[in-house]
Amino acid sequence: MRRDLSMDLIRVTESAALASGKWMGRGKKEEADEAATQAMRDVFNSIQMKGTVVIGEGEMDEAPMLYIGEQLGTGEGPEIDIAVDPLEGTNIVAAGTSDALTTIAIAENGNLLHAPDMYMEKIAVGHEAAGKIDINAPVIDNLSAVAKAKNKDISDLVVAVLDRERHGKLIREIRDSGARVKLIQDGDVAVAISTAFEDSGVDIMLGSGGAPEGVLAATAIKSLNGEFQGKLLPYTKEERKRLQQMGIDDVNKVLLMEDIVKGDDVYFVATGVTNGDLLRGVQYNQNISTTHSIVISSKTGTVRFIEGRHQTNGNK
Repeated sequence: MRRDLSMDLIRVTESAALASGKWMGRGKKEEADEAATQAMRDVFNSIQMKGTVVIGEGEMDEAPMLYIGEQLGTGEGPEIDIAVDPLEGTNIVAAGTSDALTTIAIAENGNLLHAPDMYMEKIAVGHEAAGKIDINAPVIDNLSAVAKAKNKDISDLVVAVLDRERHGKLIREIRDSGARVKLIQDGDVAVAISTAFEDSGVDIMLGSGGAPEGVLAATAIKSLNGEFQGKLLPYTKEERKRLQQMGIDDVNKVLLMEDIVKGDDVYFVATGVTNGDLLRGVQYNQNISTTHSIVISSKTGTVRFIEGRHQTNGNK
C-alpha cells in the first residue's frame, strides 16, 4: 500500500469526528452516528484506492452507506479491505462522557476477518504479556501470567471490563483475585488498545463485546506487538449460520491474531470525539477546531499522535 496513505486516512477519521462531535451531549446518538458516517464516506471516496468495506454499518439492506461490500475510493490504486466504526460510542457522545472515537482499519485485500455483527469474547494485553495469555484459561491464571510478565503483584493489576450484567461473575472473579476493575460504560476499542501503552493504567481487558470492534482493536494491538484473542459468541440460528458461511464450524474456535488480521501491512487510525484516556476530544473554537488522532502502521512499527487544526466557517 502507498506509504502516504496514512495522511488520507487521518482526513477520514478527522472529518467524522468533527461532524459527530457537534452532537456531543445532545442526547441524539442516531444523529451523531449519521453525521460521522456521511462525513467518513465522503472523504473515503476522494482517496485514490479500490476499497471494499468488510466491517461496516451493516448489510446492504440495513445501512444506506458504509455497508458491508460497499466500494469506496476513486477506483484507482491499491485494493484494500476496510473496517470502519464511524462512531465508536454513540451513547458516549449522546451523554457527553469519555472515550468516543471515529476509527478505521485497513489491510491488503483478504487480510481482515469479516467479523459478523455479533458478540465476541475478548482478551487483550500489551507486548509484555504477549504469548502469556489464553482466552480459555481461568481468570486467575491469566491475571497471574500478566502480573508475572509485567513484574507486578496481582493486586496492582487494573482489568478493564464493560459494565454489563452479563459480566457479573467475571467481575467477582477479578475482584476475588485481588486485582482492580475498571468498568467501561460503552466502547471497548479505546480501552483494548490502551493495554498496549504502559502509561495507560490498564493492564488487561476481559469480557465480551462487539465482534467488529474486536477486529478494529486487534489491528491496532497487533501493530503495537500486543496480543488479542477472541471467540465469536452466536446466540441465534442466524448467527450460527453466519459462522458456518465463514467456514467456522466450531463455535468454540479461538481466533488468534493471525486469524483476525493477516499480513504485515496494516493501518489503524482513530480520532477522538470526546476526551478519553487514549485521545482528546474535538475542541470547537470560533474559527479553528482541533482534533487529536492516532495513526499506527504495522509495516513500519510507527505510532503517531497528531493534533489537527481545522479552519471552520464561524457561522457553522
